[in-house]
Amino acid sequence: MTKRVESKYKINRRLGVNLWGRPKSPINKREYGPGQHGQRRKKATDFGTQLMAKQKLRGYYGNISEKQFRRYYQEAVRVRGDSSQLLIELLERRLDAVIYRMKFAITPFASRQLVSHGHVKVNGRRVNIASYLVKDNDAIELTAKAYGFKVIENLASHGVGRALHEAPETIPGYFDPADKRVLEEGMVITIEPFLSTRSRVVKETSDGWTLVGARGNLSAQYEHTMIITKGDPIIVTRH
Repeated sequence: MTKRVESKYKINRRLGVNLWGRPKSPINKREYGPGQHGQRRKKATDFGTQLMAKQKLRGYYGNISEKQFRRYYQEAVRVRGDSSQLLIELLERRLDAVIYRMKFAITPFASRQLVSHGHVKVNGRRVNIASYLVKDNDAIELTAKAYGFKVIENLASHGVGRALHEAPETIPGYFDPADKRVLEEGMVITIEPFLSTRSRVVKETSDGWTLVGARGNLSAQYEHTMIITKGDPIIVTRH
C-alpha cells in the first residue's frame, strides 16, 4: 500500500480544489496555492492542464502512486471502449473506494485504513489490500471487530410465518461461503444479528430461556423483518 507522505490539506491547496468536500479544508478560505508565491497568477499550458487533471484524479482516490495510476491507465487503454470511462471504472472498483462509497468511512484515507487493518471481508474472506478490485456480486462487509464487537455464532436469524420459526430455519448472522441456499420470492425472514463485547458463543441456563455469555459480557440484538421479492426486499420493520 502506498504511504501518504503529505497532508491531505496540502494536496487541496496545491491543486486548488477541495477534493473531498471537507469543511475544515483551508482552500475554503484561501483559494490559492501555498507558499509566498502561491497568489501569483500562472498561465496554464496544455500540458499543465492535463497534469493538473491527472493529479486531481490521483488525489481524489487517496493520493495513489504514479506506478499504480500508470497500471490503471494501461489497463484502460488495452480494453476496447472509452478509455476515460474504463479508467474511472477501475478506480471506482478499488476496495477502499467502494468502502468510501458505501459510507463505511468518511474519507478515502479512513477507508484505506479500515482495509489495511483487516476490518473488511469480501465474500467472507478478510482482504487487507486497498487496491483489490471488486467484482460484480461480491459481498462486502465490515467485521464486527471494526466496531469493537463480536458476532454470537450459535444464534441465528430465521424464516417466519404461521409459526415463529419456519424455513429457512437457520440464517447465520455472518457470511458463510458454504451456505448455498437461495431465498425464494414470498419468503418472510428475520435479520437479527447478535453482537457482544466478549462472547462468540452463549449458553442456555436451566430456565430454558435465558442466555448467558462470558462474565462481564454485554450483548445486543438488531432485528428487521423482510419479505423476499424478485426485486428489492420489502422491509416490514422500521426504527
